[in-house]
Amino acid sequence: MVKVNFVAENKSVLVAKGTTILEAAKKLEIVIESPCNAEGVCGKCKVQVSKDSLKNIEQYGKHQLSDQEKSQGFVLSCQTKVIGNVNVEAVSKHQNKTLQILNHGQSFDIEVDSLIKKEYDGNGKTIIYAGDQIIGEEEGDTSLLNFGVVVDIGTTTLVATIVNINTGEERYSVSALNPQSLYAQDVLSRIKYASSEEGLDTMYFGITQEVNNLIEKAAKHTGIDRNHIYEVIYSGNTCMIHLAAKVNPYSLGKYPYTPLLRGGSRLSYDEHLLNISESGAIYLPPIISAFVGPDITSGILATRLQDRKGVTLFVDIGTNGEMVLASDGLLTATSTAAGPAFEGMNITYGMRAEKGAIEYFNIEEDGTIEVKTIEDGKPVGICGSGLIDIVGELVANKVIDKRGRFSAPENSDLKQGLGARIVKIDGKNAFEVAKGIFLTQKDIRQVQLAKGAVRAGIEFLMNTKNIKAEDVDKIQIAGSFGFHLRAESLINIGLLPKEFEGKIDFVGNTSKSGGHAFLLNQKYRDEMEELVKEIEVVELSNGENFDRIFVDCLSFDKQKKIA
Repeated sequence: MVKVNFVAENKSVLVAKGTTILEAAKKLEIVIESPCNAEGVCGKCKVQVSKDSLKNIEQYGKHQLSDQEKSQGFVLSCQTKVIGNVNVEAVSKHQNKTLQILNHGQSFDIEVDSLIKKEYDGNGKTIIYAGDQIIGEEEGDTSLLNFGVVVDIGTTTLVATIVNINTGEERYSVSALNPQSLYAQDVLSRIKYASSEEGLDTMYFGITQEVNNLIEKAAKHTGIDRNHIYEVIYSGNTCMIHLAAKVNPYSLGKYPYTPLLRGGSRLSYDEHLLNISESGAIYLPPIISAFVGPDITSGILATRLQDRKGVTLFVDIGTNGEMVLASDGLLTATSTAAGPAFEGMNITYGMRAEKGAIEYFNIEEDGTIEVKTIEDGKPVGICGSGLIDIVGELVANKVIDKRGRFSAPENSDLKQGLGARIVKIDGKNAFEVAKGIFLTQKDIRQVQLAKGAVRAGIEFLMNTKNIKAEDVDKIQIAGSFGFHLRAESLINIGLLPKEFEGKIDFVGNTSKSGGHAFLLNQKYRDEMEELVKEIEVVELSNGENFDRIFVDCLSFDKQKKIA
């Protein structure tokens, strides 16, 4: 046995030789962010070991560290085995105290006719109903105290909103990082992680505890007694809903990709013990497919896609690219794995949308660069919206060519000052975005893969219905990440075709606003359960020529027509 000592935390543990530093940290319940599920590719689990400990470690696999970091004793904890006593001097911290999460989205006028109703019987008791069923009673007249919570369970973030069910009024919203992302960043990694009983427990209890924390915060802020909260709506992708319901998601990761849950159902208080009334329950909206989940069902409801005339493309951009094509009320859906680049993961200076993250980047006509950060903090990294802006502007200004390669610094076509920002880091070209913050060639490749996946999904979906880009009347970009993007940047990098210019609306967090509609009017539950059965789902993995379309979509040529 050897000793691993975490100096800053003042904790140590004895482990067998060959144990990784990350595994040792988990034994002590020290959280080290490892969103790639210890695959060694995200570079977020770095720790610093003392110089005298370097002889007692073995490193393997890929390393997302600069030469400078390596010289200072930084290693990836998931790729570093201990073979002797080791002192870990510093653990990379991501507190997420200023995480920027969107909590509003497009909706429509909702007539309140909720499943949950309360009636005072005139004899000293209030009866609580779920539809026609009596689910509880309370002393006195509490009929005005009728509340629910809508929880948008994103792959990376959570938003919980407490709502007055009687009036439809949103009382308060709170948000947090999805704790599951500390262990596995994207959906496929999470399916793999949760396929074991231990992994499922970690994912389930993590999300349940955080949802309970959010409900407690919202209730405390509003002065609402949690015993007067009778229903919670869980809106999220199919994998997130499985994990929140403690259902093993293994079937989502293998052909024929069949969900074990279908949604349109309620889970009892006794099964999940949320911070709500013992008479309460959780409602799961209908699931469209393994990779088109209740968050998209909620989005369809919030935007009333099924009622729109003409052609509308609804796209939720995140770690997954989920999309629905509506043609005069007929809906076709698909999903593509964009990966975590849009969340700032697998990016050298990438980070979540927190204070100091570059969220806006623009190059003026004279070559002057304008940079804005979240909360006007000192630039410390690049979040997803900033990443799209940076790449889009560099493509538009010929710093990056159509193949995704940096231009030569001496290129005469470059605006004044841009060439000087192209520098060498570890022998490879990089662009200095702000002081000490760089975009690397590897980062550009990650953006190409992510945007290529989303664009290929859009192209394939339109091809399936014989619809050309110029035939699309409206594009709706949904999701917290999508809301902070610029249409110009999406077109500059080729994530959306040039024909979409002037047709793009950012509709916000429709997963949450659609969940709000499910809470307030029970008829939408029946409506959407029937509609989901009629939605045609296109599986890209079975698609003829999809690989070729994907390769074509890697280009940064916004004029290029995709076959």
